[in-house]
Amino acid sequence: MRRRTLGLRRRLTLAFGLMALLVAAVFATSTYLLARGYLLAQRERVVRHQAFADAVFVQRRLESAGADVSEILTASGTPAGHTIILQWRGQWYASALDQGRDVVPADVRDQVSSGQAAMQRFRSADGPSMVIGVPVPSVGADFYEISPLTELDGNLRLLSSILLGGALLATTAGAVLGAWASRSVVTPLNRVAVTAASIAGGELDERLDSTDDPELATIVGSFNSMVDTLQQRINRDARLAADVSHELRSPLTTLVGSVDLLNARRDELPERSQRVLDLVTADLERFRRLLDDLLELSRSDAGLDGRPTVVVDLRQLLCQVLGEVGHEPAMLDAVGEVQVAADKARLGRLFRNLFENADTHGGGLTGVKVTRADGDVLVLVDDAGSGIPPEDRERIFERFATGANKRGSSSGTGLGLALVAETAAAHGGSVWCSASPTGGTRFVVRLPEASS
Repeated sequence: MRRRTLGLRRRLTLAFGLMALLVAAVFATSTYLLARGYLLAQRERVVRHQAFADAVFVQRRLESAGADVSEILTASGTPAGHTIILQWRGQWYASALDQGRDVVPADVRDQVSSGQAAMQRFRSADGPSMVIGVPVPSVGADFYEISPLTELDGNLRLLSSILLGGALLATTAGAVLGAWASRSVVTPLNRVAVTAASIAGGELDERLDSTDDPELATIVGSFNSMVDTLQQRINRDARLAADVSHELRSPLTTLVGSVDLLNARRDELPERSQRVLDLVTADLERFRRLLDDLLELSRSDAGLDGRPTVVVDLRQLLCQVLGEVGHEPAMLDAVGEVQVAADKARLGRLFRNLFENADTHGGGLTGVKVTRADGDVLVLVDDAGSGIPPEDRERIFERFATGANKRGSSSGTGLGLALVAETAAAHGGSVWCSASPTGGTRFVVRLPEASS
């Protein structure tokens, strides 16, 4: 299965979006980590300072005789939400009724019991909290103060949401910027592609518009210069072919007249001379047709073919051409009147070439049918030959495409089907070939139907 490739615009948009996402993610992550570290460090310093101050207060009160632990804890004046837990003389006391020994993490208790201050963040039933443990050896007590981190956690969550939203917004902005940038890049390329397609279609006067963009000015100038050179070469070659063909007409006319004179006195010639005369006559006819085809192609290459505007009755034209090549008009299958805008002489030559091609190379013409499809007229020409291999169905419309591989014959000039294709294109249509339902070849000519 062929792997689908993204277009240039999509790749650029995706690249800009991913780059914006990467930059935004790095910025958001680093900002969050720095802010989190700073806020936690500030909170730890405040809580630690508060815990040591409260521990000194409790120590002084416990040193006095007849101290009441509950009153001491109540009078300590800790900030709202803070809880003091005290271990003194084997008993545990707390400033909150629902707090006790089990709230303090075991690691902190062990460290304080060994005579070292400890600090740890943990998650209790009320949310994230921080505990500071301070040993008070002078009175044989262990002091713990628990500070809630719910507010700080909420602020960090809000910060992370803002940074995430900012990253998504930056990614979207990057994708939009990528779409705009890709459009700016692809639009000149599309303009070049459209102009190149027009030139390839025969509109040699098409050029790229000048631009003030210094980056594109060189490309536009080079492209237009290339097309100018190409047009000059094509025109020069077309004029050469036309001049050569025209110069050959005079001696050819003389030869044809001489051969016609010989054919008029054919019965006076020996049999061998008659056979030679037949060969010369056939070659002169082929030479005459070759010159006519070359002149027609030269006219087309020189751009002298204007778009036809005369409305022609296609049914009547096809019947006329069928009669000229020796077929009965009844062979035509067409329902109703069909009209096309055409040069009648050139369109007649188009169908004459197809009919003669079928008779000469395709085993004989078997049928001609006219149908309509999507506002166009289709003329189907079937022959009785062995068919054309699929790999040769486009090549047969090239100039001088002759040879034994062309359905076993090489007697043609190789210009007939090329003229068919160029004449159809000059009329705004096209031609192609396929397999006929009867086993031979079917040529299909598509022409725009004239509006009534």
